[in-house]
Amino acid sequence: MKTVAEVLTQARSAGVDRLDAQLLLCHVLGRSRSWLLANDDVALDATQQQHLSPLIARRASGEPLAYLVGEKEFHGLTLQVSPAVLVPRPDTETLVDWALELLRDTSHPHVLDMGTGSGAIALALKHTCPHARVSALDASDEALAVARANAERLQLDIQLLQSDWWQGVAGQRFDMIVSNPPYIAEGDAHLAALQHEPLQALTSGTNGLDAMHEIIAGARQHLNAGAWLLLEHGHDQAPAVARLLAAAGFSEITTRPDLSGTPRCTGGRRV
Repeated sequence: MKTVAEVLTQARSAGVDRLDAQLLLCHVLGRSRSWLLANDDVALDATQQQHLSPLIARRASGEPLAYLVGEKEFHGLTLQVSPAVLVPRPDTETLVDWALELLRDTSHPHVLDMGTGSGAIALALKHTCPHARVSALDASDEALAVARANAERLQLDIQLLQSDWWQGVAGQRFDMIVSNPPYIAEGDAHLAALQHEPLQALTSGTNGLDAMHEIIAGARQHLNAGAWLLLEHGHDQAPAVARLLAAAGFSEITTRPDLSGTPRCTGGRRV
């Protein structure tokens, strides 16, 4: 039987990052990473080795760690994830933090999260701003099932709607709308590295802006006066998103950088 140290060496030879291999070991052994670091001479039994080996191989092939362990941390919450939803990214916390800043002085706001996936943004907002009424929509029933399971496990009360963008919220108005929509161009070279994640949650037309067009075009009739629309976008899309917001009549158009300083979120206010 191989020891923890030997397994880590083998995983590194297969091209798996050491931290990822450690987290897979923690998942299989049911132990913390601190225990793992202090017990690298412990041998795995046959059942543990049989469970771990295909996980190492899948990670080496590029499958996201979050899918292999079934969860991902986001804004202080542990979320269940599956291949039906995108893996929540730390950079998306930029969108959540901005929304929370704007909601700080609002009494009982009604917030809509469009294209919720795992529910990451909606649940983070509800967790930190419990007085908010949070609705979240997605076109995918499978994604909504993941979001619903997360909401129930975390005991966070959000409204989940099956909707192709504005279809399911006709006649409704909100005090804020947030979205991390698909924004990668079809045929983009980066898609190869994202092959395990749902394509419909990644791509949006030939320039990646189709979903942005649809969201921005319909947003004003769904926002109360003075309410904000906040959008996550690609690293080079801030100018285009700002132009779309301006053309739709939004004011106070602003862009926020992500953790690496890259322009990541752009928003505007309904006059």
